[in-house]
Amino acid sequence: MKENSRRMFLKTSSLSLGVLTTTSLTALAQTPTEKESIYEVEETRINLWSDQSRNNGLEAGKRPNIVIYKPKGTATKRAAMLVCPGGGYGMLASDHEGVQLARFFASMGMVAAVLTYRVAPNKFPAPYADGVRAMRILRSKAAAFGVDPQRIGLMGFSAGGHLASTIATQPELYKDPEDDLAATVSARPDRVILGYPVITFGEYTHAGSVKNLLGDNPTAAQLKQFSNELHVSRQTPPAFIFHTADDGAVPVQNAFLFAEACVKHKVPVALHVYPRGKHGVGMALDNPELRDWTTVLTGWLGDWRSV
Repeated sequence: MKENSRRMFLKTSSLSLGVLTTTSLTALAQTPTEKESIYEVEETRINLWSDQSRNNGLEAGKRPNIVIYKPKGTATKRAAMLVCPGGGYGMLASDHEGVQLARFFASMGMVAAVLTYRVAPNKFPAPYADGVRAMRILRSKAAAFGVDPQRIGLMGFSAGGHLASTIATQPELYKDPEDDLAATVSARPDRVILGYPVITFGEYTHAGSVKNLLGDNPTAAQLKQFSNELHVSRQTPPAFIFHTADDGAVPVQNAFLFAEACVKHKVPVALHVYPRGKHGVGMALDNPELRDWTTVLTGWLGDWRSV
């Protein structure tokens, strides 16, 4: 391997659009069948907006982008997953709610991407515009990354789960004037995965996420617009949700509300609630009671896996 290569070990059984940088790594993983698979993975960063765009954030180093993890090989129709880290729309937990999950998906032969989106002091529509732009870029460049454009999923944790569920239920809510793909490429994911997500801006919301996205005095109409359980329809993609019953930051009722709405509209949904686990656990690799949620997710992905 080259000097810029990295190695990692994941136990899944335990549960301008210029390219800026490219590195490589080797993913060593065990599937639920205990078969070891080895993938050499290319890591590529793509900016979401042109160099002159007004959408490049307010702080240096915060330019919206996606980092793509593509397993090397001859496969041309891999499933893909875009991961939205959480952080209350005020920061991004990009390591344990982004990179770790991208490597997890890559270890199964999927193409994965981690989204860096704008957060406070940027308000709506900034995070949403970045999210739908990222989905459209992945779909428009599917051939270049060996991706099946009809198997692109979206995953989000906490406030990233709110962003993911907003896109999944309202993929046409806002079209940025600078998004040249908006008229021709769909941002709707083919599956959505939500980890301890913020769903509602109603009774059981996370107040910090509301403030960071909408400001101090959101209107009743805004709170309704971003209560995503109210926007589930037959067009909403199949959903996987996991949460913990004692989550002290984002009440588990958020997961219940979205799952109930999916059932009402006959959207396939898998809901998994664990008795204990702090908010923000990510893959929960250090929590024996919770870490098997990724094993359950692996089974739910089914033929989206290449191993």
